[in-house]
Amino acid sequence: MADAFRENGIEFDRVNYFTDPFTKNRLSKLLKKAGIEPFEVLRKREKVFKELGLSPETPADKVLDAIVEHPSLLERPIVEVGNKAVVARPIDKGIELIKEHG
Repeated sequence: MADAFRENGIEFDRVNYFTDPFTKNRLSKLLKKAGIEPFEVLRKREKVFKELGLSPETPADKVLDAIVEHPSLLERPIVEVGNKAVVARPIDKGIELIKEHG
């Protein structure tokens, strides 16, 4: 991601969710900016996903708790610009969002 941003002349602040973890409130606000439900940003191939037995029927509140406790569950990168955010998979989605607001 960083290389793609540099190649496009985009300055950014990088947040490492493992060393600077989300609070439940912050994560909830970020996902609302992206217009997506917590279950949609889960990395479903992660071992902990299977261990926790998460499913589309799991209440959003419990999914948020799981992501805060296990940051590896969160699909990344997430690009946030102003009042919008996007899961940047592929990274072009993040670059598009930045250019829209640049």
